[in-house]
Formats: sequence, structure tokens, C-alpha cells
Amino acid sequence: MMSPAVPELQHRTVLLDEAIEALALEGERRDGIYVDGTFGRGGHSGRILGQLSAQGRLLAFDKDPEAIAVGRALAAADPRFDIVHGSFATLDEELESRAIGEVDGVLLDLGISSPQVDAAERGFSFRHDGPLDMRMDTTRGISAAEWLATESQENIQKVIREYGEERFAVSIAKAIVASRAVAPISSTRQLAGIVAGAVKTREKGKDPATRTFQAIRIYINQELEELEVGLARAFNRLAPHGRLVVISFHSLEDRIVKQFMASRAKLPQPDRRLPIRAVDLPSPEMRLLGRYKPDDAEIAVNPRARSAIMRVAERIPLPGGLQ
Repeated sequence: MMSPAVPELQHRTVLLDEAIEALALEGERRDGIYVDGTFGRGGHSGRILGQLSAQGRLLAFDKDPEAIAVGRALAAADPRFDIVHGSFATLDEELESRAIGEVDGVLLDLGISSPQVDAAERGFSFRHDGPLDMRMDTTRGISAAEWLATESQENIQKVIREYGEERFAVSIAKAIVASRAVAPISSTRQLAGIVAGAVKTREKGKDPATRTFQAIRIYINQELEELEVGLARAFNRLAPHGRLVVISFHSLEDRIVKQFMASRAKLPQPDRRLPIRAVDLPSPEMRLLGRYKPDDAEIAVNPRARSAIMRVAERIPLPGGLQ
């Protein structure tokens, strides 16, 4: 069954072929149930639907109202597809509401999409002047401008340091608090200028505001907290031999994904003082299948792919066929 074409709106899906191959959509697995936790503009979802049989199903999630509009058009044309306006961290509730127990694969393509970055009105980028919003879901929550207007200097500093890994977090937080006392910080250009004045040095070719904008965006959208919850729920819902495929774009995300997969692929070590037979030893829950990065050809076409890392793991059936 061919899926209708999905418009990508100038968004180049990173590691598209590699992600679809990692889901192993072959043979009986084409009849399975899959989750695209970050629909975006439908690049991955469109390819997954193109591989699934008429019996296969795909459930997608996204917080961005514009992405949801694209997804609902696809859902209206393809009965195998459904989309949720919300975070993939709500996976359990959405699967239960559809009477779905296990899924055969989960794909998470983290971060923000090119249309979000390039739209000045979304406030994600310091390269385009616009309102300082930064919300992935513009229908709920507080904007970056609202948060900066009321948050303490100590907490602003903490967010910029921890989520942006910014060594000048103290100076930047002080500058933000001093500036908002004079006038509200309401635009991306204002914030970028404040940061530039507070950062003493920066790596060649890197804008001084890069780390601060990243930190505030991650905090406003609770990205790392949702990733931790979403990974655990995805793992718990994976069927035996189900695949978990995660594409991340910065070190904080990748560290969480790496540690999560490694912890479930590691053989638990029992107390050596206890008389436990080898046959009774616990087994690892996941098998690590690889780490992938875009090749030079993809980076040449899409420079934003440079920082992407994809990790793949498979759920191992419990001994005796139990799960």
C-alpha cells in the first residue's frame, strides 16, 4: 500500500535511509505497529508507511501545531496512520487509549526541525529577529520571554550552565537581569546582543549566543525530562525483537540515550556471595546494534546534520519465550 506524499517544507530529514533500515521493516515486521515520536514534517513517517503492509500501523507524535496540521492531512488519507498533538512522553496513555499493548519499533528524531529554526516568529534562532518564544507547542506553556522576565538570576545561570554547557553562564545571567531592569527582553535580537556583550571569547565560527539559546529552548520545552520518560516508556512497550532508534543532535541528549541503552544491555551483576546457578543469572534486556553518523555527502547537502548521532538497540526476548 503506497502512502500519500508528505510535504517536508524545506526540511531535510537526517539519516533517513539509515533510520528506516534500522527499524528492519521486512517480512512479517511489515505488518507491525510502529511509533514515530517526532513527526516533524513527516520525512520518517512517510518512508515507514511506504514500507508497511496494509495491516501495518504507525502512530506519530508532535508538539508543533504546524507539524500536526501536516500529520492530520496524512491521517485523513491513510487509515494506517494516526497522529497525537503532544509529547512522545505520553506514549503509554495514547497506546492504551487505542488498545495497543506492544509495538515493533520506536523512532525518535530529537531537537528542532529546519522550519522551526528558519521561522523568525518561533523565536528559536538568533539569526532571525523575532519574538522570543521558543515553545515547540505554541498553544501551551510560557514563552522564553515570559520566563526570562521573572526567573531569578541564580536559576537563569543554572539553566544556561547545565543545558547549554556554557562557561560564561554567570556573566550572561547577570547581564540578562541587568538588561530586563531597563526594558523587557522580548526579541531574539535583544537576547543575542545581551549574550554577545557578556561572552568574552567563543570558538571560531560559533555565535556567542548559540549555547544560551540552546539552553533556554531545552528548558522551556522540558526536552531532557521528556526524553528520559519517553525512552523508558518506549522500552517498556517494545515487543521481543522490537527496535529503538534515536537520533540526537547534542551531547546532553546523546548522553541520556547512550546511558539508557547501555544500562539495559549490560548484564546485571549478582552478589558473588550468593549461590546462584549460571542458568538462573539474569539476562540483558537490550542488544546494542550500532552508532551511526551522517557521511560527508549528507553533511555537504545538509550542514545541520553534522552533529547528528543515531543509536539503535533491540529488545531481547526473555528466556523461555516470556516477555
